[in-house]
Amino acid sequence: MQELRELTLQLISLTEKMMDEYKRRRSTGEKGDFYSEVKPFADEVKAINDKWKQQSLIWINKYHPKNLHAPQIENTSDNIEMLSVHCFFPESSYNRFISHYQSVIYVLGTERDLLTL
Repeated sequence: MQELRELTLQLISLTEKMMDEYKRRRSTGEKGDFYSEVKPFADEVKAINDKWKQQSLIWINKYHPKNLHAPQIENTSDNIEMLSVHCFFPESSYNRFISHYQSVIYVLGTERDLLTL
């Protein structure tokens, strides 16, 4: 469970970084370069996200936490991957980005809190 907690904390940090990147790109209007910025960052996030998803699903199936379910983990994982790419493009829908960001932060924060208990 310690590794899952660390992965969760890493994803929270990376998701905050995505929000900062998105805000910066929206203010400057500058798109990220796919090969030098977008792909390396998305690959880094995907590696951590894949481990987190796998371990989270095992943890949920074993402990059945009250406020967290497998479909939430699946959706959060998908949203994290989407955010890791869209944060580099200022033309990405603001409302959609914020909605996915808030959803991801909520699920990650809930899992972090449950793993702390």
